[in-house]
Amino acid sequence: MSDRLKVLLQYLLPKQRLTTFAGRVAGAQGGLMTTRLIHWFTGKYGVDMNEAGNPEIASYKSFNEFFTRPLKAGARPLAAADFVCPVDGAISQFGAIDDHHILQAKGHRFTTTELVGGDTALAAQFRHGSFANLYLSPKDYHRVHMPCDGKLARMIYVPGTLFSVNPATARGVPNLFARNERVVCVFESPEYGPFVMVLIGATIVGSMATVWHGVVNPKRTNRASEWTYVDQDIVLKKGEEMGRFLLGSTIVMLFRQNTIAFNKDWAPERPVRLGGLMGNHPA
Repeated sequence: MSDRLKVLLQYLLPKQRLTTFAGRVAGAQGGLMTTRLIHWFTGKYGVDMNEAGNPEIASYKSFNEFFTRPLKAGARPLAAADFVCPVDGAISQFGAIDDHHILQAKGHRFTTTELVGGDTALAAQFRHGSFANLYLSPKDYHRVHMPCDGKLARMIYVPGTLFSVNPATARGVPNLFARNERVVCVFESPEYGPFVMVLIGATIVGSMATVWHGVVNPKRTNRASEWTYVDQDIVLKKGEEMGRFLLGSTIVMLFRQNTIAFNKDWAPERPVRLGGLMGNHPA
């Protein structure tokens, strides 16, 4: 199927209904049916269960429990770097923020203000900064970890549509990451200043969750929501889990100007693994 036809189908599909249905199926404890679904999924997408903390497929009570499975201890050692990759996945795009524009794919850009839900003051902190868009495919480990130490400052839920975020859709749907449902997490690093991690929703992504809040979007509404944590001491260390997707998606990270020099081996579409070298602070 051509990219153009795939994108057209994205516009025509009843994305909200499909996502609601998929969320119910994924959360159901269906016994043998759940086990068969997981077996089918692992075979179709080539999921490596040898890396899972619990490799026994029949022991998972629901598809969500399987999909958000933890890795076994020591599976992802952290690189000796200032910033480590926060997920298993593939690089969509990364690099410098052009004034306030982020590259989505060739011919498509969106603004930092659009990404964070219209907060111009927050977006202004990352003018001429750096960004990284990382795509999590169905076979990947779907927990999100910290690229560096950070203290949580704010979380913003931004409602939106639910296009797929696979590479074909990224190439064909303008403003994809700034129009999909998303959760914007704002951190303050003691060494590198503010940075943002955005969890992007997508078709059949049942929900997104963080370790401090739990599921952020149990009931989808058209209203944005915001939480502030300045009076709390929520500090997460480099490599610690910060959230997870219930079915797959993309994360977008924002860093201030002169904060990160990305790994020289990084390139669009290249696979990455949690804990690998993402970059270092410029000398």
